[in-house]
Amino acid sequence: GQETAALPLIGAIVLKSAGAGKPVNGFFIRKSRKPDGLQKIIEGEINNEKIILIDDLINSGKTISHQIEILKEAGKKVDAVFTLIRYRPLDSYEFLKENGIKAVSLFTLEDFELSLSKKRDEIRTNFEILWRFQSPNPNYFYRVPKSAPVIDDQKLYFGSDSGYFWAIDKKGGSSVWKYKVGWHAKGKSIFSSPALWNNFVYFGSYDGNVYALDKNTGKVKWIFMEADWVGSSPAVAPDLGLVFIGLEFGLWRKRGGIVALDLETGEKKWDFIMSEYTHSSPVYDKKCGVVAIGSNDCKVYLFNAQNGKLLWEFQAGGEIKASLCIDDKRKLLIFGAFDGYIYMLNLSSGELLYKFKTLAAIYSAPVIYENNVIVSSLDKKIYSINLDTKGLNWDYQCGGRAMTTPLIVEQSIWVGATDGAIYEIEASSGKLLSIFRTTERITNRPAYDLESKILFVPTYANEIYAVKV
Repeated sequence: GQETAALPLIGAIVLKSAGAGKPVNGFFIRKSRKPDGLQKIIEGEINNEKIILIDDLINSGKTISHQIEILKEAGKKVDAVFTLIRYRPLDSYEFLKENGIKAVSLFTLEDFELSLSKKRDEIRTNFEILWRFQSPNPNYFYRVPKSAPVIDDQKLYFGSDSGYFWAIDKKGGSSVWKYKVGWHAKGKSIFSSPALWNNFVYFGSYDGNVYALDKNTGKVKWIFMEADWVGSSPAVAPDLGLVFIGLEFGLWRKRGGIVALDLETGEKKWDFIMSEYTHSSPVYDKKCGVVAIGSNDCKVYLFNAQNGKLLWEFQAGGEIKASLCIDDKRKLLIFGAFDGYIYMLNLSSGELLYKFKTLAAIYSAPVIYENNVIVSSLDKKIYSINLDTKGLNWDYQCGGRAMTTPLIVEQSIWVGATDGAIYEIEASSGKLLSIFRTTERITNRPAYDLESKILFVPTYANEIYAVKV
């Protein structure tokens, strides 16, 4: 069973069976992996006997479906599901039929002359998984945004906790090449999301280096080695021949900064030092010729992208750990901070024009859809704010903390959460359209191939699912 209601049921069955001289084995499945200790998602030993999942009720079936997928990954098959109460007709649970699982309940709602109060809209949950790739030795302690995948016409690229940077074949999910970075402290390795330009792929690593590799072979083009750690993600400016990235240092009064490097050689063109760590990733705007970045000193900095001249800085109320976005139409710089606010600044002057309060820290970058900005928050909500009126269009409540930067695909928003689900939300209304569930937390932005209609879903456990949508 899965916590919490199943625990007393499982405990009672195990104790009663032992007392009757016919002992049965029991285990329970966590809603999400334990964040400390042994970090198990399954507590207890699983033997080779038939498996019956037990819970107090079954309604939508998502809890049971989640358990089935976890056990599949453990190489186990569920034989039956037993619940005290079943809310819906048996034919509502197509996933049980597809997996050949018998469903038994003591009661239905009709037995108590009750019915579901509101008919829900049909939400798509049945997706075809084309392949799944997993990098070895994931670090489950860091439940934060890590290296999000990027794609080109043939491959998918991302970094991992094990220190390997991967190039994966998009069609089959096999490794094309991998590159091992240097030693990394405290279990952190490649949290940086890659950027592509020509035949180069760029990323940073907690070994303190910024890497440029040949994206076809994985061979090193150049390495920039002046930082102690790099968790920031690069932003490329092809028109200037530069790549920008945040840096971190272990020195007093020199904790962070930003650097501009030559795209082809890695030569440092300019840099700027900040007083605190810089986890944030830069955003470059070609039209205005500027680059912006946040830092743990709670400040946002705007620079002339070509020469590094500081144009202005703005003091926010919390750390800025994610990237930012620029609205060229309205000349706005938009970002979220750990004080829970979404800030909108005048791009030219840095003047605060508006801020919107969420209920928790913001660990993701905002994205613009038509005349709206979309932001995810650790309060488990996705917000759509009108950029002209500054009014809230809608918000959607996820089942877990939302720290992934939203992905816009046509008229839909795809965003993941720490409940292991990725949600498709209608951009205009905030209506839920579909849910794809994994067995691990989702903390990274997915990637989408428009031609093949494949969504590449990453988890914090260094997995990539290729899902036909």
